[in-house]
Amino acid sequence: MSQLTATYDLYYVALIGLLIAIASATQDIAIDGFRIDCIDKDDKDGLSAGSSVATAGWWTGYGGLGAIPFFLADLTAWSWPDIYVLLAAIMALLMCGTLIADEPFIDREALLHNITRSTSGSSPFIYWMRTTLLTPFSEFFSRNGVKLAASFLLFIFLFKIGEAFLGRMSIVFYKEIGFSNSDIATYSKLLNWWVTIIFSLLGGLVNIRYGIYRGLMTAGVAMAASNLLFALIAQTGPSTSLLAVTVIVDGFTGAWSTVAMVAFISLLCNRAFSATQYALMASLSVAGRTLVASSSGVVVDSLHGDWSLFFILTAAMVIPSLCFLYTIRHHIHRIERG
Repeated sequence: MSQLTATYDLYYVALIGLLIAIASATQDIAIDGFRIDCIDKDDKDGLSAGSSVATAGWWTGYGGLGAIPFFLADLTAWSWPDIYVLLAAIMALLMCGTLIADEPFIDREALLHNITRSTSGSSPFIYWMRTTLLTPFSEFFSRNGVKLAASFLLFIFLFKIGEAFLGRMSIVFYKEIGFSNSDIATYSKLLNWWVTIIFSLLGGLVNIRYGIYRGLMTAGVAMAASNLLFALIAQTGPSTSLLAVTVIVDGFTGAWSTVAMVAFISLLCNRAFSATQYALMASLSVAGRTLVASSSGVVVDSLHGDWSLFFILTAAMVIPSLCFLYTIRHHIHRIERG
């Protein structure tokens, strides 16, 4: 893709982009399934700790490696195709770590044996479809009940919509307000990277100490409040000191909310279907970003470029999910207690 241009090779760019998205999603599913399988099903503290480490690891890739293109883009010796070749080489090197990781042992055979008996005579494709997609989905609803399961899924969808709207437009906002590529790399990527790693680990400790429900509620309130700092930047202009404060606060709330959400989704998974169930719920969690938040640019245009009002709206978007979280709090406590 680094050697193609969207102007002349749009078909191939779109095709390769689709393949990259499929590979990325497959990797995410495998990583999350691996994390859940490595932690004992009764170790609720381990779920929170594992969630914090997973969040810190994700941000190491997103923030640490994500800063490299912005620094190199300001150097005349580097072009964007060269930068993407470098990132691909780094990714290939990091994947070597996967080859030395041990596969966790999870006894799924007994459950799959029961499914095999119930689908005797079925074709291999039908068997695969049922064990991979249908059974994990139906098991989640039968275990929790349709109403409660739907409530969990609706909360997961709503929780981070406001943050998704903000995240979609953050780089556009930084550039429009007057920050340079180096400013974006230094503060939005590198500083945010370290802040997120530190507070991801601290967020895991908070969840262990006070529980996932309190972690979600506190993180949601803080996440909404932090969005208002972006509105302040829109009013004052490109101040690197204010940007640093905003990035620190936003990184803190974003890390905390992500750790709490990852722990919550992990808590809901049946270990027999950990990868599939986590993938389904995590996909729902990011659906707000990919479906609803994709219209964030339209929202900014409809507000006539009023960034302050836009960020205030993103702060208000978290309120419905917090109200919903409050109504299902007793069920979360029950699941945490086992």
